[in-house]
Amino acid sequence: MSDVHLYHPPAADLAYTFGGVPPVRTVRPGDVIELSTEDCFGGRVRGVDDLPSVVCEFPYLNPVTGPFYVEGAEPGDTLAVHFAAISPARDWAVSSTFPHFGALTSTHTTATLQPPLAERVWLYDVDAAAGVVRYHARRSDLVVELPLDPMHGTVGVAPAAFEARVTLTPDAHGGNMDTPELRAGVTVYFGVNVPGALFALGDGHARQGHGEVTGVAVEAAMRTTVVVDVIKSVGTPWPRLESDDALMSTGSARPLEDAYRISQHDLVTWTAALLGLDELDAYQLVGQAGEAPVGNVCDPNYTMVAKIPKRYLGSATAYEGVHARLREVGRAHLAHR
Repeated sequence: MSDVHLYHPPAADLAYTFGGVPPVRTVRPGDVIELSTEDCFGGRVRGVDDLPSVVCEFPYLNPVTGPFYVEGAEPGDTLAVHFAAISPARDWAVSSTFPHFGALTSTHTTATLQPPLAERVWLYDVDAAAGVVRYHARRSDLVVELPLDPMHGTVGVAPAAFEARVTLTPDAHGGNMDTPELRAGVTVYFGVNVPGALFALGDGHARQGHGEVTGVAVEAAMRTTVVVDVIKSVGTPWPRLESDDALMSTGSARPLEDAYRISQHDLVTWTAALLGLDELDAYQLVGQAGEAPVGNVCDPNYTMVAKIPKRYLGSATAYEGVHARLREVGRAHLAHR
C-alpha cells in the first residue's frame, strides 16, 4: 500500500543545489508525494516593475523542493519518478529578458560589441479553467492566448563523488534541462549516484517554447503530485523520459551538437537493447523514425532530447513496465483524493 506524503516547504527550506543538502523527507518505493514548488525567482518577481536584478539575489535563483531520500535506492539502481499531476499554484506567471542571457544576445563567453538586451518583465494571466496563459505585449495592446502546458524545467538527483551542482546547470544527474516534455503523464528515469538518490524538483513553467530561447519560460509556482519507484541493479546513464506514446533520452553539454550526440547515442543504444537489434540497425531506425526536441539553449550546459514513438518499437517494454504501473498508482490517487 502506497503512503502519501504532503510537503509544502517554506522559502527557507528550498534548495539551490543537487547534492550537498540533507533530505527533507524519507519515502519508500511506490509512495506518492504531493508537493509545492516556487518559481525560478522564488516568487519575488510579481509584476512588470519587479526587475529580477533588483528583487532577486544571485545565487538564490531556481529553487527546488527536496531532496527526498528514497529507501532502497543505491548507486547502480535507477530512480523512476512519475508526474501524475502538475498545476499552477497562482493565477499569474512571469517571464523576462536579461542582459547577457538568452540565445539571441552576447554573453560572457560570446563577447560582442552590441549593447546588452534590456531587462524587462512580462506578466502572464494563468487561466486554468480556460486552459490558457495570456501574453500581453509590453509596447502594444496585443494579447495572445497560448495553451496552458505545465511542466517542470528542473528535476534531478544528487551527483556522484560528493559533488554539489547548482540547480541552474543540467548534466547527467538531471537538473535544469528545461524540456517541455517533462509534463504530467510522463515518467523520468535517473541513474542513482548516492544512497537514497536525493531527488528534488522545481522551476515550474506554465508553458515554454522548445529551446527556452529567451532564457526564461512562463515561470510559475506549481502544485505537483509524483509517484516514485526504484529499479534495482539497472543503470541509466543519462536522464530518460517515457510517456504513453514515446521513449526519450536526454543529453546536456556544450556545444549543442555534443548534447545532441549524447541524447541520440543513448536512444540508439537503448533501442538496440530493447529490441535486441544490431547497433547499426538501431541507429538506422532511430535515424529515420526519431525526433529531436530542443531542451534549453541558454544554461551553463545545453540540453537536447532524442525521441522515438513507441509504435515503432513493437511490444518492447522499457524498465519492465514501470511507467504503466506508476501511472495507474497516480491515477488512482488523484481519483480518490
